[in-house]
Amino acid sequence: MAETTGKFDFAIDRGGTFTDVFARLPDGRERVLKLLSRDPQNYKDAPTEGIRRVLEEETGRAFPRDQPVDTSLIGWIRMGTTVATNALLEREGERTALMVTKGFKDLLHIGTQARPKLFDLEVAMPDVLYEEVIEVDERVVLQQDSCKLPRKDAKRIVTGSTGDSLEVWKELDLEQVEKDLRGVLSRGITSLAVLLLHSYTWSDHERAVGSLALRLGFTQVSLSSEVMPMVRAVPRGYTVCADAYLTPKIRQYLKGFTSGFRGGLKEVDVLFMQSDGGLTPMEQFCGSRAVLSGPAGGVVGYAITSYSQMEKKPVIGFDMGGTSTDVSRYAGQYEHVFEATTAGVTLQAPQLDINTVAAGGGSRLFFRSGMFIVGPESAGAHPGPACYRKGGPLTVTDANLALGRLLPSFFPKIFGPGENEPLSLEETTKHFRRLTEEINLFLSSNQSQATSNGANHSHKSMLPTSQSVMSMEEVAMGFIRVANEAMCRPIRALTQAKGHDTSQHVLACFGGAGGQHACAIARALGMKTVFIHKYSGVLSAYGLALADVVEEVQEPCSLQYEQHSFGELDRRVEQLSKRCHDTLCARGFTSGQITTEVFLHLRYEGTDCALMVTADGYPSNNQSCRAGDFRSAFTKRYLKEFGFTIPDRPIMVDDIRVRGCGKSGIKSVYKTKMGHRQAKPVTMTKCYFEGGYLDTSVYLWEELPCGYSIQGPAIIIDKNSTILVEPCCEACLTEEGDICMTVGSDPHCTLGTELNTVQLSIFSHRFMSIAEQMGRVLQRTSISTNIKERLDFSCAVFGPDGGLVSNAPHIPVHLGAMQETVQYQIRSLGNKLKEGDVILSNHPCAGGSHLPDLTVITPVFRKGVSGPVFFVASRGHHADIGGITPGSMPPHSTSLQQEGAVFTSFKLVTGGVFQEEAVTEALMAPAQYPDCSGTRNLHDNLSDLRAQVAANQRGSQLVAELIDSYGLAVVQAYMGYIQSNAELAVRDMLRDFARRQRLQTGSLEVESEDLMDDGTAIRLRVQINEKEGSAVFDFTGTGTEVWGNCNAPRAITLSALIYCLRCMVGQDIPLNQGCLAPIQVIIPPGSILQPSQNAAVVGGNVLTSQRVVDVIFRAFEVCAASQGCMNNISFGSERVGYYETVAGGAGAGPGWNGRSGVHSHMTNTRITDPEILEKRYPVILEQFSLRPGSGGAGKHCGGNGVIRKLLFRNKVVLSVLTERRSTRPYGLQGGEDGAAGLNLLHRADGRVLNLGAKTSVSLQPGDMFCLYTPGGGGYGREDEHNSRPQIKRRRLNETFPERGSVFEYRMAQEGV
Repeated sequence: MAETTGKFDFAIDRGGTFTDVFARLPDGRERVLKLLSRDPQNYKDAPTEGIRRVLEEETGRAFPRDQPVDTSLIGWIRMGTTVATNALLEREGERTALMVTKGFKDLLHIGTQARPKLFDLEVAMPDVLYEEVIEVDERVVLQQDSCKLPRKDAKRIVTGSTGDSLEVWKELDLEQVEKDLRGVLSRGITSLAVLLLHSYTWSDHERAVGSLALRLGFTQVSLSSEVMPMVRAVPRGYTVCADAYLTPKIRQYLKGFTSGFRGGLKEVDVLFMQSDGGLTPMEQFCGSRAVLSGPAGGVVGYAITSYSQMEKKPVIGFDMGGTSTDVSRYAGQYEHVFEATTAGVTLQAPQLDINTVAAGGGSRLFFRSGMFIVGPESAGAHPGPACYRKGGPLTVTDANLALGRLLPSFFPKIFGPGENEPLSLEETTKHFRRLTEEINLFLSSNQSQATSNGANHSHKSMLPTSQSVMSMEEVAMGFIRVANEAMCRPIRALTQAKGHDTSQHVLACFGGAGGQHACAIARALGMKTVFIHKYSGVLSAYGLALADVVEEVQEPCSLQYEQHSFGELDRRVEQLSKRCHDTLCARGFTSGQITTEVFLHLRYEGTDCALMVTADGYPSNNQSCRAGDFRSAFTKRYLKEFGFTIPDRPIMVDDIRVRGCGKSGIKSVYKTKMGHRQAKPVTMTKCYFEGGYLDTSVYLWEELPCGYSIQGPAIIIDKNSTILVEPCCEACLTEEGDICMTVGSDPHCTLGTELNTVQLSIFSHRFMSIAEQMGRVLQRTSISTNIKERLDFSCAVFGPDGGLVSNAPHIPVHLGAMQETVQYQIRSLGNKLKEGDVILSNHPCAGGSHLPDLTVITPVFRKGVSGPVFFVASRGHHADIGGITPGSMPPHSTSLQQEGAVFTSFKLVTGGVFQEEAVTEALMAPAQYPDCSGTRNLHDNLSDLRAQVAANQRGSQLVAELIDSYGLAVVQAYMGYIQSNAELAVRDMLRDFARRQRLQTGSLEVESEDLMDDGTAIRLRVQINEKEGSAVFDFTGTGTEVWGNCNAPRAITLSALIYCLRCMVGQDIPLNQGCLAPIQVIIPPGSILQPSQNAAVVGGNVLTSQRVVDVIFRAFEVCAASQGCMNNISFGSERVGYYETVAGGAGAGPGWNGRSGVHSHMTNTRITDPEILEKRYPVILEQFSLRPGSGGAGKHCGGNGVIRKLLFRNKVVLSVLTERRSTRPYGLQGGEDGAAGLNLLHRADGRVLNLGAKTSVSLQPGDMFCLYTPGGGGYGREDEHNSRPQIKRRRLNETFPERGSVFEYRMAQEGV
């Protein structure tokens, strides 16, 4: 496998639109080539055509297209391909069947039970990859020493690969399996995925099914235990399905590719890029490891070319394409994730952490409610941007063209219907003129309304703007700035999430569109250097040539990282390393070319935050295993990422992984041959920048000599990209022929307090970014599972009046509630608030939702200003704060004191000093009440409160930096404008609804009512003022405060209202105080929605909030009711405690069926994986599937609820807190109601009891709790034909474009 000489070597990246070819010629020269991936008139396969062209042009020999290519001149071929990704996006893989343990046929449909888009009432989720499911009546369970299940029959005990003992409860019936498999084959399905519970550690049953399936004639059999032997059935199930679904497609492609060569490429070394950044032989290339094959080459390319081993300065990879932008980080080691979602499918496999955001050259431009918005919708390749002459919309590419940053004369003439015309500046200009008129009309109408209002500015949205008229160029520039800010946010998140300073990175830019934005993005992030490789236009292909061959092996483990386990760890590491080494030797590598790296997947016992750790830089000692000092490596990295360590806690090893590398990448030694002569611009053009048009020199990259510096503004043009050197920046050509840009600071343009619509969009991103960064600090520095791992918190920024400006993440029950808390403190403490004070509050009368949600508020002062200039706050769910039950969520509480410690306006920090003694006393205070305890976890409470203070401190610093940049008056003015923007969107929605309502009914009043299970009515009357776009929401007639805990504080109703308004607006708007500005809310005191100050409220937060949403949507006839419940289930003993909320059916709407088995409205919590549940708790999950027939029938059907059966292995106390057990979720427009839920208890002695909606009950070993959750209501009469609507098939990357650790983090946050 040494570098070949005297032959042609090819590295080819086959993308969706273009195929890039890098060729190294026998004499050492290098060539690059770009051609269309699909051009059926001219060639069958683009990579083959690329190879043919290079061979023909360089040898002068004819290589006819209609004959197989002679391979005698080819040394090696390396490929990256989007074949797997496209098959996944288009759902065009192989017909596949799934075989799964009995009781779990819908497990992968339910998945985590969280919905992907919080505010979309139509829950659009990607289809599962299998066509048919076979349930296998087999079961193995993990042995638990403390298990007290009364079992008469002895079970076979087996030992898993982790060392765990398992009991085989149900042996495999191969005769029945064969019958089922023959049935599947008879229906033409030949690809099989097998997922049996706990097969990650004991795979005998899976292997037996696999052997039988191959014998029967299945052409593809993927076993979850082989594809990815990691604990957690759901992601392992998705991964094995993807493998079975995609691998046949890859084989089919490879067969077609090799057939284009003489001898089928048998004599040529052909390697394919995997998602983890390593190459693998063609025959080993499989579906589950192929999804990031394309972008992975680019990461390897910039990592090897941009990172300096001397300087060790970390690099951010910035790959901006047509529909999206890929962002990644490299600091001497590839950053991998082991679970990530692509096209809605979660894959559990090592893959590079490539973060995709929906902002690219083709991202569409919109002006909505006074705001500039870029994406996420894309123009795609067809019709493409307006300038492509195919009737496309305005995009980021058009904005660059309008500003003179793209020069049509340097582009090939491949546009228009005949694909023979140049880029059209006229089309772009025509579209921009139209949009500019629309924007100026909005600005002038705002101006005139403001003037007619005179001095009385009742709405901030009517404030005068600084621009009476915007020019077309200002509009285009505005969109570019907003697009840049949208791309900066994930880069900040990616770096700061792990404790890195964004500004200390180099920006490595590649991809077709990135060069136009690189200077501006680097400047916005404080970076000083931009690096653009000479092959930046084809860097993914070049990266393939530089990459190594990788062989990875991994197996699960259940050992503690401690002295007595080191012998076993060493043995297993040695075994896996030998496997890697032997495999690579068999592929032709010598021992000197092979390196192996050992990783341990480590976590503190009792936590879920596992880190894949290498001991690189931590040599072994007598306190470590032979592979290295993993304890030191883990604790150092944990400290860096999370801000603390847990010294007394044992460290657990979840998996052992060995990565073997066969060094095979080429070394590019080909230098630019030009001397140090002067470069001349090929032309001059005019480019538009912040200050207007500037004369801009245009250079051709290939004509630039080494060491030559170009001062901005300038444009450098290459065959495949255009690079903009902005004013105050300098570009220099390196010896290797690459471009290194030094980014100067922006000549600061002053901004006034009048509204500038472009700055409005940018400030909106900046305020959201502050809240997001506060959240990252809170997550990193907290210690409890709830905050650190379940991410049950949100952070927010407020104006000086306490009005919400930005809030992240969007946890529905927190949306309006924190604002109420801050405003209560302003009213009650007033001028008693001093610098260095931090307030703690959770009381319902002070804007609290329920007591475990503790809100920490920091007022921020500015020199020379008497009161606070703004506030920052963080609200986190604490696992326990005392009360009558562990977890502080009692199902049967009747007063607030029974629910835990209460804080109204408690000074947590005074004069900069944390009041530990006082807060400890307050947290222990509930013990004074009968049957109550103080907090059961004081250490975690104090740690998390400190983390909340630290998050607020970070927020204060960031807003202070904003004020330093723009001035206090400007920042406060834009806080107001962002609130006004949300107000405007809500007013537009209300006017639109009022107009439709008036035409249909002649009335501007709507009303509705729904009942809680105890008969308490929630009644709503809405009166809308069409002219003003305002409304009165009047809850008069709602039932009185109740004896139990379903009372909902006022803040809960406001949160539900903001959630509903955002859903009805139907587009992204800032969620802040402005949403409620057009709304007057009337809630009768003493009612269930505004109870007395000592009323129990824990159920109001999780149950009544859902009913408030049902009532609002019923009044507006938006959609049928969803399950209307969170199904709160908890169980515990002295030794263990567990809490979950369970999915149900979503309501149908005017154009869609309700989704089955999903969370809706005010919750979106993920559910614990079945294998983790059984591993850590004294319970066996007997069934988790959909509940057929529970969704309401109709023209569009409601979603089905779920069935969940828990068999208990020990004595526990079970608590259920549920609703919709007697009232049913309503249907709309003639659709039928969904089924009510049911809570049954099957006693071990055979009795079956209905537990009712809310109870606590002691369970014995062998008792089983069966939960049947409600379905969603139907919409429209069933006889109006069509119970399944025809929904337009969308490419999944249009619906689910994002990917990577930043996206996963946000999804996890919104899954709370």
